[in-house]
Amino acid sequence: MPQITLLSQDTIDKIAAGEVIERPCSVVKELVENAIDAGATAITVEIKEGGISFIRITDNGCGMEHSQVPIAFLRHSTSKIKKVEDLLCVKSLGFRGEALSSIAAISRVELITKTDNELTGTRYLIEGSREVANEEVGAPNGTTFLVKDLFYNTPARRKFLKTPKTEGNYISDMLERLALSHPDISFKYINNNQTKLHTSGNSNVKDLIYHIYGREITAALLPVSYKGEFFQLTGFIGKPIVTRGNRNYENYFINGRYIKSSLIAKSIEEAYKNFMMLHQYPFCVLYFEFPGELLDVNVHPTKMELRFGHNQEVYKELYETLFSVLSGREMIPQVPVDEEPTVKKEESHIYKAPIPEPFETRRRNGQQSVSTPVIPAAAAVRETISFQKIESPARDKRDIQVPVLSAHAKTPPEQKEAAPSGEQKIPDTHNPEPIIPKKKEADYQEITLGDISKEFLSEESRKKHRIIGQLFKTYWLIEFEDKLFIIDQHAAHEKVLYERTMASLKKKEYTSQTVSPPIILSLDAKESEMLEKFRPQIEQLGYVVEPFGGKEYMISGIPGNLFHMDMKDLFIEMLDDFSNLTGKETPELILEKVATMSCKAAVKGNTTLSLPEIEALIDELLTLDNPYNCPHGRPTIISMSKYDIEKKFKRIV
Repeated sequence: MPQITLLSQDTIDKIAAGEVIERPCSVVKELVENAIDAGATAITVEIKEGGISFIRITDNGCGMEHSQVPIAFLRHSTSKIKKVEDLLCVKSLGFRGEALSSIAAISRVELITKTDNELTGTRYLIEGSREVANEEVGAPNGTTFLVKDLFYNTPARRKFLKTPKTEGNYISDMLERLALSHPDISFKYINNNQTKLHTSGNSNVKDLIYHIYGREITAALLPVSYKGEFFQLTGFIGKPIVTRGNRNYENYFINGRYIKSSLIAKSIEEAYKNFMMLHQYPFCVLYFEFPGELLDVNVHPTKMELRFGHNQEVYKELYETLFSVLSGREMIPQVPVDEEPTVKKEESHIYKAPIPEPFETRRRNGQQSVSTPVIPAAAAVRETISFQKIESPARDKRDIQVPVLSAHAKTPPEQKEAAPSGEQKIPDTHNPEPIIPKKKEADYQEITLGDISKEFLSEESRKKHRIIGQLFKTYWLIEFEDKLFIIDQHAAHEKVLYERTMASLKKKEYTSQTVSPPIILSLDAKESEMLEKFRPQIEQLGYVVEPFGGKEYMISGIPGNLFHMDMKDLFIEMLDDFSNLTGKETPELILEKVATMSCKAAVKGNTTLSLPEIEALIDELLTLDNPYNCPHGRPTIISMSKYDIEKKFKRIV
C-alpha cells in the first residue's frame, strides 16, 4: 500500500507556482497588480524575449520596509487582508499572498525597494525560493522587480511556452486591459527596447480608448451611466456597427478588477441581440462598482473569475440599462462618399507633458509631447465635415474651415515660406504626424440622426417621404429633406414578420393555417423524442402535429403568417436544432427559430414590388420599436446626405 508522505517545501512551492504562474504574462499581471495596490501613479514594464529571460517592473508606490521584505516571499503572506472576515469585502487586486512566493519558486528574482520614511533602500535577491542576498542600497521611493530566467528550474514547464512574440502579445493585451481598468495610472510598456504602450494617466477613458483601439471605434461610442440597487455602472459601449467575431472587445471591470463573467457577457450580448448579426460580438468598456459583500472574488488563483450574490437581478438590470442606451436613438448608418480611398497609417500617440518614469535618474533631452492623439489629416477632415453636416443640415458651406482642409498634403510651397516668424509653421506634408488642433477633439463625439429635429421615422415625417423607386429590384430609394434613405426590402420585411410573430407569441394570440392535404413526414427516434419534449413550444409557433402511425407524423396546421415556404424542411430543421439544446435554452431557441422563419418567409432580393406594397411595408416598419436592424443584426436602412453627394460631383469644393 502506498505510504502518505509530507511533501518538501520546494515541491510545495512549485505546485503552488503551477496554479498561479502559467506564463510570463501571469508574472507581469501579479506584480503590476501589487504595484497598483501600493498606490503607484506610474508603472513601467519592460520585457525581453517575451518575458521568458527578462522582466522588469518599476513603480513609484509606497515600497516595502527592510524588515518586511523576506516575509513578503513566504507563502500566504500579504498586507491586503488580516483575518478570514476580510475575504467578504476584498477591495485590493491581490490578497492571497501567493504571487511573490510562486514567482520566486521558478525564477531568479531581484527586488529593490524603498519607503518614504527610510534613508536607504533594500536589495533582495532570491533564486528558486532560496535567499541569496539581502543588503542596503541607494534607491528612489518605490519598488523595482527584476525577474530573470523564468522556469529555469522546471524545464518541462518552460518547453511548453509559446514563441517570444506570442508571449509578448499576451503581455501586451493584458497591460492594455490593466490600463483601461485604471485610467488614472500612467503605464509604460517596453518590449525588446521598443515602447509599445504609453498612457498618460489623465483619467480620460475616451482618450485611453482612442490610444488603444483607434479613431474608428472611438467615433462610434455611446456613453453609459447607471446607478441601481445592486451596482453602479459607467463607461462606453460601441454602436452596433463595431463588431468582432470573438469576445476580445468586451471589456468590463468590477471594482477595478478585469474579470471574465459568463453572466455579464451573456447580458451584454442579449442587449445587442437584435442590433447585430448572429455570431458577432460588441465592443464595450464598462466599469462596475459592487458592494464587496455581494461578490466572491476568492474563486480561482488567477482572480479572473467571481460569483455574484444576485445573479438574476444583476443580469436584468444590466440588460435593461444597455438596451435602453441602444434603443434610445436612431441607428441609421450614415454613409459618407469619400473623394478618394484613405490609406491607413500607423498612428502615433504623444502626450502633452513628460510622463513620470520612476527609477530613472534623468529625462531624455528634448522630450516634447502633445496630449491630443495624432489623427491623419485627411481622415480627420472628412469626419469633421460629415458630422458637422449631420448636426446642422442647413449649415452654409462657408462655415467650412479652410485651414483644416489645407492640412491634407496640399499646402503650396509659397505658403510655407510666407509664414510669419512669430507663428507656428505648418509641418511638412511628408511628416506622418500632422498636428490637429485640440479643439477638434469633439470631431469623434457620438452624433446620430436622432439628433436631427425632424426624425425620418416619425409619423409626421412620413408624409414628407418621396419614394423615388426601386434599385436593383432589392433596395428602395426615399428622399427626405436633404438626405437619401435606402431601405433593404428583404431585411425590412424580415423585421416586420419577426416583430409581428413575436407580438403574437407575447399576447398568446397564435395563428395557425390549416394545410390541405396535410404534410406527412417520417421521423427517426431522436427526432420523435425532440418533438414530444418540445411539443408545447412547437405548438406555440402555430404547428399542429399528430401521430399518423408508426414513424409517420401528420402536420395539419402551420404558422399563419408564413407563406411560400417548404414547411416540411423547416420543421425537420427545427427538430435538428432542438436536439443540440437543453430545456433552459428553450426561450432563446424560440426567438432564433422565429427569426429563421421570418428570414425564409420574407420577400427576397431581386424581386419586384409595387409602390402600394412598399408603402405598406414602410408604414409598418416605421411603427416598430427597433426598425433599424433585421433579426440577424443587418441594417434595414442606411442614409446618404445631400452634402456627400454634391461633394462627390465636385459641386462643393
